[in-house]
Amino acid sequence: MTNDLVSIIMLSHNSARYVEESVRSVINQTYNNWELIFIDDSSKDDTINMIMKFKHDDAELLSNKQIHERIKVSQTVFERGDVVNSQSALKYASGRWIAFLNVSDVWAPDKLERQIAFMEENGYAFSYHRYRLMDSESKDRGFLISGKEHVKHKDMLRCNWPGYLTVMYDSKIVGKIDFQSVWTNYYALWLSVSSKHDCYLMPASLATFRTKWNRFGKILLTNNFKWRYDAYRVEMGFGRIKSLLYTIRNIWYGIMKWKNYANRN
Repeated sequence: MTNDLVSIIMLSHNSARYVEESVRSVINQTYNNWELIFIDDSSKDDTINMIMKFKHDDAELLSNKQIHERIKVSQTVFERGDVVNSQSALKYASGRWIAFLNVSDVWAPDKLERQIAFMEENGYAFSYHRYRLMDSESKDRGFLISGKEHVKHKDMLRCNWPGYLTVMYDSKIVGKIDFQSVWTNYYALWLSVSSKHDCYLMPASLATFRTKWNRFGKILLTNNFKWRYDAYRVEMGFGRIKSLLYTIRNIWYGIMKWKNYANRN
């Protein structure tokens, strides 16, 4: 396996409670060649103080200058939103591999190592993997989320298959995505990448997603209309009627995805 750099995009907004847990899940990776691009979106809580204190006062980081310097922190002057901040993060990402992690979520220690090996061994440029759900107190919810094994562009048009915290793509093959054109949401980014290369599921659970899960959770997680419509209307350039029809279809496939691939165990 090669040892190419991984650029990890982590955005935050009022997430002080979870900063340390998420960042430590990056630091503890068995794959050591990474950079963490951390952008705080003008948080009103203690988020930026937490990450800076963690970066400058933590004995483990200070004793390992290499890790210390690979955590790149910035904060916006005013709230810009995830899309604009993602544009900035991806613009400065210098790694071959591009990965994403919500500031409230965590990775398994071997996530990067295993996913890169999976992609290199199979010649894949775009992949995702299974993940679990936890609550606000980091307690496992007992759900394993999976997905379709081979996702072609037409499949991605029907359903947003990858979980944000599970995606990795090879910028050496895919190219430097012009994220300025993908200003709507990450589903639009997945659509852009899948138009060039198919996406493949790694059959392993390598991350945990924090959610306020309840008995209506599956429906709540699939019925966000706007980001689906914007992905079709703006990124794909579809007309209003076509975008509306694709959005309705996407919601249906999303419900079926959670019905068939969100398993309690």
